[in-house]
Amino acid sequence: MRQIVNALLLRDGHVLLARRSPTRRAYPDRWSFPGGHLEAGETFEQALRRELQEEIDIAPQTYRAIEEIADPVAADTTYHLYAVTAWRGTPIIRDDEHTALTWFTLGSAAALDDLALEAYRPLFRRLADARL
Repeated sequence: MRQIVNALLLRDGHVLLARRSPTRRAYPDRWSFPGGHLEAGETFEQALRRELQEEIDIAPQTYRAIEEIADPVAADTTYHLYAVTAWRGTPIIRDDEHTALTWFTLGSAAALDDLALEAYRPLFRRLADARL
């Protein structure tokens, strides 16, 4: 099984989305979240902290697991989503995996027609209802 952690940075009814590079094998040029694969021996939380440092130069302070999503195309892949509500640093792109970082309201994120996974749409709606 391929295990992937993803971070939903949430602040004042907004979520930070990362535009995947057009050269990415999976879901190129689509909106997704910062994150990545677990390395050997890592916990989900360790992978979350490492990936956020590597990809967007932040250190998560307050976070919790909120959802698991099975990849609809790659049956051996599961995404472990974390809501991150406090962090140190300012998110910036640090690698070539993403071409943009953009804050969206949860409602406008749910309306995007180029999300990496359709399962994000109802998640954004639930988060908006929870007022995170």
